[in-house]
Amino acid sequence: MFPPILTSFDAVPLAPADPLFGLLAASKADTFDKKVDLVIGAYRDDNAKPWILSAVKKADAILANDPNLNHEYLPIAGLAAFTSAAARLILGKDSPAIQESRVTSVQTISGTGAVHLGALFLAKFYPRPRNQEVYLSSPTWANHHQIFSNVGLPLASYPYFSAETKGLDFEGLQAALESAANGSIILFHACAHNPTGVDPTRDQWVRIAEIIRKKHHFPFFDCAYQGFASGDLANDAWAVRYFIEQGFELCVAQSFAKNLGLYGQRVGCFHFVSPPAPSAADANKRIASQLAILQRSEISNPPAYGARIASIVLNDEKLFAEWEDNLREMSGRIKDTRRVLFDRLGELGTPGNWSHIVKQIGMFSFTGLTEKQVLRLREESHIYLTKNGRISMAGLNSRNVEYFATAVDKVVREVTE
Repeated sequence: MFPPILTSFDAVPLAPADPLFGLLAASKADTFDKKVDLVIGAYRDDNAKPWILSAVKKADAILANDPNLNHEYLPIAGLAAFTSAAARLILGKDSPAIQESRVTSVQTISGTGAVHLGALFLAKFYPRPRNQEVYLSSPTWANHHQIFSNVGLPLASYPYFSAETKGLDFEGLQAALESAANGSIILFHACAHNPTGVDPTRDQWVRIAEIIRKKHHFPFFDCAYQGFASGDLANDAWAVRYFIEQGFELCVAQSFAKNLGLYGQRVGCFHFVSPPAPSAADANKRIASQLAILQRSEISNPPAYGARIASIVLNDEKLFAEWEDNLREMSGRIKDTRRVLFDRLGELGTPGNWSHIVKQIGMFSFTGLTEKQVLRLREESHIYLTKNGRISMAGLNSRNVEYFATAVDKVVREVTE
């Protein structure tokens, strides 16, 4: 009989389950025939099925038939053909930063890994003599909070979504950036803001850049939806490219989960862009060396399969053009669904102004539904969405949008508190 074993970890608390994936599990367990799942931000076709892009299918076939394919390690920084193409995609092929060798790119575990690598690098090397904070939009992708706090960076928030207008609280955003301590880190969503679907206009981005310059803030762009938001790759990268044209030092976390549909392959890239200076190329070498050390200690080498598929699509002229068609098809279906939902709510005379449904962009819509209304939708109609009222527009289609609109109309009328 062994004596009782004393553990040093009795004080470890039980962490709560991730609410998003808990909600997804509940939805999957629901067998109701009219169930509507609007939880996870993953594209579905009009039959509510996952869609493998035709460009990805062809790239996969090319890869499968490559006689030289092997399963050796990639370099620490990843597949160079992929990372260089990814940089051209987000920064622009004629970007002065690329032409002047001011860009360091590292392949990551999707966008999550890119944000984490950037956070880790900033925590270690970005000078914060007054313990300047990382400013996140309110609201933002929930994982942003955990990623930055896990590397010891203090967090603050800037107003973003106006509950009154269901649009951008631009006055509040400007005021927060103006009042933040000089040299703060400001995280922006490059396009298709998650969870609100609300983006600044180009004029507003110009004003934001002016404040960032005046306050010497460091801009960190998270780009998970390039091409998926508007169907136009260049349009969705406009803010990032504008900041680079203005000579900012910045970094970008880039994901290919949504726009290539490579959700499970975890394909991403982290880019650090140095400002224009005679020593920029040398600075980037030093930055690259430190990013390599951080990467080595975390994952050693990034996974090859998804990056190879992405590289084929990005570097093959015909497949790239086909991918652009795929993006227009996905974004176009979501835009059409927004219009159908808006029109149906109008026909029903649903109380309130629902114009934000068509004004917002990308995968998500912040509906304005209250937590009580969301719970009633789940209990009575088997409609699943996050408690803050966010829906994944990709979960709606021609077969369920009528059911959803009718349920929303009912709950808005009946649950008013």
